[in-house]
Amino acid sequence: MTILLFLVPLAVALGFVGLLAFLWSLNTGQYDDLDGAASRVLSNDDLADEDLGGSA
Repeated sequence: MTILLFLVPLAVALGFVGLLAFLWSLNTGQYDDLDGAASRVLSNDDLADEDLGGSA
């Protein structure tokens, strides 16, 4: 039973840390452009940059 005195505050503290991490990610713009990363994977812009930089 005494383990609950340790585990309950630990669970609350971990939940608070998770909430702070979520709020930090919202403030830094992690969820602003959800479709951009998916479309950048399919584009060939990186290949054009490598061709220009690799030949020099």
